[in-house]
Amino acid sequence: MTTSTGPQTRPRRQARTAEVLHTTWLTPAMIRLSLGGEGLAGFDAGEFTDHYVKLIFPPPGAPYGLPVDPAAVEEAHPREQWPVTRAYTVRAWDAAAGVLTVDLVRHGDDGIAPAWAAAARPGDRISLFGPGGAYAPAHDADWHLLVGDESALPAIAATVEALPASASAVVIVEVAGPAEEQLVVTPADVELTWVHRGDPTEDPDRDPGSDPLLAAVRAATERGGDVDAFVHGEADMVRAVRRHLRVERGVPRGRLSASGYWRRGRTDEGWRHEKEDWKAAVEADERESLEEQVGPSTG
Repeated sequence: MTTSTGPQTRPRRQARTAEVLHTTWLTPAMIRLSLGGEGLAGFDAGEFTDHYVKLIFPPPGAPYGLPVDPAAVEEAHPREQWPVTRAYTVRAWDAAAGVLTVDLVRHGDDGIAPAWAAAARPGDRISLFGPGGAYAPAHDADWHLLVGDESALPAIAATVEALPASASAVVIVEVAGPAEEQLVVTPADVELTWVHRGDPTEDPDRDPGSDPLLAAVRAATERGGDVDAFVHGEADMVRAVRRHLRVERGVPRGRLSASGYWRRGRTDEGWRHEKEDWKAAVEADERESLEEQVGPSTG
C-alpha cells in the first residue's frame, strides 16, 4: 500500500445562484436584500450569529454567465474581466421558506454591492459563496458587549435577537445620525446606545481613541464581570475598542471577537491587501502592552 505525499489541492468552492425576491430600504443608507430560489437549496446557516455570504459581481459586459466560478474565470480570462466579491452578514435565514436576508450598507466610495442591490428587481440573479461564520454568544458569560457601526449592525442585531430572556447585554452602535437607527427586538435585557457620528469629513483626523463610542464602551465596562464581547466595523474604531478591552480591562482573547470589516479611506480591495498586516500590528501592540503590565521575569 502506498500513500501520496504530494501537494494537496483544496477543493474548489462551489458558488450557488440566488434570485432576488424583493428589496427594501431600511434607512437612507441601508438596503435589505431578500433572496430565494432553487439555488439556495441546502443552504445552512444558524450555528453562528455572524454568518456571512460573499456576493460575486462580474464586471459589466463579462463574457460569462451564472453561476460565476471566480477561479475558472481567472484561469480563462484577463484580469479586467475577473469578478469581485463582497462579504455581507446573513441577517436572517428562513429555511422553511428558503429566504435569505442580507442587509447592505454603503460606506466610503466602494459601493458595488449596494448599487447593485438598489437597482435589483425581482427575478434578477446573483452568485454567492457561503455561508461562513465563526461567532456565537457565549451562554456562560455574565453579560455581553456588542460594539460596531452600520456595517456590523446586521450581525449585532442577529446576535441580540438570539439571546435568551435570561441574558444581559450592552449594545453600542455608531451610525451617521438618528435616521440610521433601527428597531431591534429581543427577549434579553439589553441596554442599547446609539452614537451619532455626524460627518467624518468635518474632522477626518479625529482620534478614534477619544470619540463618544469609546467613551460609551469605557462606561459600560465599569460594571466588571465576565464579559463576552463582539467588536466589529471600521478598523480604527475596532483597534481602539479592542485595545481597551484587552489591555485596560483584561478581557481574555477567547472572550473577544473583533475584526475590521472596512477602513476609512480604503477601497474594499485595498483593505483586503493590508488587513493581515493590520491584524498582526494590533496583536503585537496588545502583546507588548500586556507584557509591560506583567513586568520583567524574575525567574
